[in-house]
Amino acid sequence: MSESLEQSFVKQLKDNQNIIHKICRLYTSGEDAHKDLFQEITIQLWKAFPKFRGDSKFSTWAYRVALNTAITLYRKSTRSIATVDYENKSYFISQEDYNSEEEEQIKLLYKAVHQLNDIEKALIFMYLEDKDYTEIAETLGITEVNARVKMNRIKGKLKKILNP
Repeated sequence: MSESLEQSFVKQLKDNQNIIHKICRLYTSGEDAHKDLFQEITIQLWKAFPKFRGDSKFSTWAYRVALNTAITLYRKSTRSIATVDYENKSYFISQEDYNSEEEEQIKLLYKAVHQLNDIEKALIFMYLEDKDYTEIAETLGITEVNARVKMNRIKGKLKKILNP
């Protein structure tokens, strides 16, 4: 890969790393698992970056890769994550500190979201990130109408979980 491609990737990743942290929080429950998933998503993004054509925004593409990586890894019963040695690079992507001491309401919401299935988690995550239904549908590979219907069902499910 050319140096400018690497620099472009690092800039895009830095600008969008909060997306990855939020996905990691949805699909993991501990700090070590969070770090492992963050690393694996970063590796998958790096591997796929040369194929990124720019047809969609980088953030939309990163959502798709990150969600697919998280869903694939955590559906498997054995979680062996392959690592890639990249110490020979002249710069590293710094991981921002992740504060696990969130407000109580956010903790309750995440606890409720953990009870949803993988696709429902992805959909609610993107909805909470203020993504429009067109982008949600494109990212998840479903129709916009299907995304809206699923979202209404998820909202009902979450209401029942949060207010039994």
